[in-house]
Amino acid sequence: MPLVTAKRTGLVDQVIAQIRELVTSGEWPLGEKIPPEAELVAALGVGRNTVREAVRALSHAGLLEVRQGDGTFVRATNEISGAVRKLCGQELRQVLEVRRALEVEGARLAAKTRTEDDLREMSACLTERDAAVQNRDSESVVTTDTEFHRLLVAASHNPVLISLYDGIREAVTSSVATTFNPEIPPEQHVSHTALLAAVRDGDPRRAAEEAGGFLDELLAQMGPESLSAKPSAPE
Repeated sequence: MPLVTAKRTGLVDQVIAQIRELVTSGEWPLGEKIPPEAELVAALGVGRNTVREAVRALSHAGLLEVRQGDGTFVRATNEISGAVRKLCGQELRQVLEVRRALEVEGARLAAKTRTEDDLREMSACLTERDAAVQNRDSESVVTTDTEFHRLLVAASHNPVLISLYDGIREAVTSSVATTFNPEIPPEQHVSHTALLAAVRDGDPRRAAEEAGGFLDELLAQMGPESLSAKPSAPE
């Protein structure tokens, strides 16, 4: 979607709306640098102060991140995701704790709401992930494992939960990359086969337990903090 010259009323709000649309639509991808200020000024037909105020507002909302001397980058795809990223940051334990909460609930809901298309996509992704584990292909494991969990949460068909999970997706990818060790024999790596089976069988409790189990193990390896009160998995 090309940028268009803003009207003279509510300039900042119009610029915010246009930039937000470019971010949420994916035209400006997550993690990528947005056009420089001079280019935005020319495309929008507004002053530098208007562009700066709009960028500042979207930075406060968590969608953009201004890096002094480097430019402005897309930090999240919507305000909910931006808020989650601000709250959990990049610290691995915090990411895993938030990830656990979202994936447990996502798995529980997915067992109730998943479609046949959801199951096909998850099954195909898991097959690719398991093959990558067997081949000790770290890059492919990170990509496919992250995608499997995204598909799991997407199968919940809860847009708020999906947006929250999208907010930590980059951090989830980093956590997978950090915790996968290609030197470990393939058979000793975590298997998600039972998790997918529970979702396929429509068993919310078992799906939630499977989703939380391996993350509990990772958290336990990092120390006892924050593990004293594990959330239950209600039907």
